[in-house]
Formats: sequence, C-alpha cells, structure tokens
Amino acid sequence: MPEYSLLSEKIKEGFVRAMAPFCSFLSGLGVSPNALSLVGLSLSMIAGLIYANGAFFCAGAVLILAGTCDVLDGQMARLTGRISSFGAFLDSAIDRFSELFVFLGLAWHFSRLSANDPESFLGSVMVLIIILALSGSFMVSYTRARAEGLGVDCKVGWMQRPERIALIILGSLLAGIPVVGQYIMIGTILIIAVLSNYTAVQRIIYVKNQLSGESREE
Repeated sequence: MPEYSLLSEKIKEGFVRAMAPFCSFLSGLGVSPNALSLVGLSLSMIAGLIYANGAFFCAGAVLILAGTCDVLDGQMARLTGRISSFGAFLDSAIDRFSELFVFLGLAWHFSRLSANDPESFLGSVMVLIIILALSGSFMVSYTRARAEGLGVDCKVGWMQRPERIALIILGSLLAGIPVVGQYIMIGTILIIAVLSNYTAVQRIIYVKNQLSGESREE
C-alpha cells in the first residue's frame, strides 16, 4: 500500500519553508518549542468555544493560528537543537487535546439544534457524526503509534492530521457563505468522519501486510 495523502509533500514542505523566517524570529526571542505547543493548545480551546457558538468562520481563522503553532513548534525544536523524546510525546498529546476541543465545540453547537427544535433530527445525527470523526481521528493516530511500537513505520492514508486540520479550516471559512454555509460545514465533518475511519482501516491493513511479510521472511 503506497504512502500517500490528500496534501502533497510539496505543499507541506512549502508551508514549512514559508514559516522559516518567523520561526527564526521566535527562536531569537527565546520562545521554547513547548511554549509554542501550549499556545497552539490554548488557541484550539478558544476555537472550540467559538465553534460552540456557531461562528464557524471566526473559529476557522483562530484554528489557522493554532495550526501554525503546531507546525512551528517542531520546526523550532529542530532549529534550536532542542529535540527531545518528551517534547515529541508532549506535542502528540497536545495534538489530541487540540482536536478534542474543536470537535467538542462542534458537538455542543449541533446539540443545541435538537434542544431548540425537538422534532429536528439534524442535531442528534450531527453529534453522532462528530463522535465518529473524533474517534476516527484518534484511531488514525493510535494505529500509527501502535505500529511504530511494533517496529513498523506507518504513515499511509488520506486523512492524516495535516489533512484533517486543513479540511476543517477550509470548511469553516466556507461556512461563512450565507444560506449554504452550515451545510458546507456539515459536509466537511462528514468527509472527515468517513475518511479518518477509512484511513485507520488502511493502516490496519498496511501493518498486517508488513508484519505478514516479516513472518514469511523468517
């Protein structure tokens, strides 16, 4: 199974290069990678609160800043030579909490639809879809971590974290369009729910094939 994703490596590398001058500036100010990770977490919490109030466009704008912090912390760690096992562990843990806050905010918003209109199933259905999106996102990360624990480098799949963040930001910004905006956001969440769980299955199959190959070689 080839290692591919929705965002090409050229796009990811281009964004990292574009952020390099800002990363050097922050490094010169003495900002630590872990501090930047915590700033990103705080911004994700703020975005979650904004999502809860249904201001998708504003939440997406804040999420852009949070995602930028997520890119810069790793780049800054490499630039300053402050790479550590704990730093990598902390960054992964913060990533999970960041996604949790975003999906909790979305779930809160859509749950209010059912509360305001008991005859509407949209809110209840969306909460279930958001739970699927959240569990799928966590499973994508878990399958990679578990695979690496077994000695398998597993980065396959369409809906990795950069893709999930980019997609939810895009959907949030387009949600500012009158009338159809909310349906664009609903479609975005549905796509993340389906593709994140599909990616988790992709990784399970990939690891199975890799480990089966090792068994045959033995």
